[in-house]
Amino acid sequence: MNIDSITNGIVIDHITAGNGMKLYDLLGLSELDCSVAIIKNVTSRKMGRKDIIKVDADIPVNLDVIGFVDPGATINIIRDGVLIEKRNIEMPERLVNVIKCKNPRCITSCEQEIEHIFKLTDREHKVYRCIYCETKAN
Repeated sequence: MNIDSITNGIVIDHITAGNGMKLYDLLGLSELDCSVAIIKNVTSRKMGRKDIIKVDADIPVNLDVIGFVDPGATINIIRDGVLIEKRNIEMPERLVNVIKCKNPRCITSCEQEIEHIFKLTDREHKVYRCIYCETKAN
């Protein structure tokens, strides 16, 4: 399988196998007017299997989304066909408007202008809770 290299853009690498589509959806990559490649279940010496996302455009990426879905992922910034920066991603302490609270009694369910904010309550188990009602994010 051949996937063209990109000249200017980003590569999200070291995504845990199976998380690539979730990242694609949460980052809104379907709305882009450029080439986006999702490579699933690639053989990896480090991870066994992994997913990779290549975006052939210089776009801003919400690192909080990536940190929430897969804190072990890396972001590679490509300019003129050369890797200029590699960023390791960690879990953010707060998520703002990344996910929505599932609790129908939460204030965010009836007040449309309120931001959906979750805080990291258990780093080891990757648990985020709504700051308004303490409901655990899925």
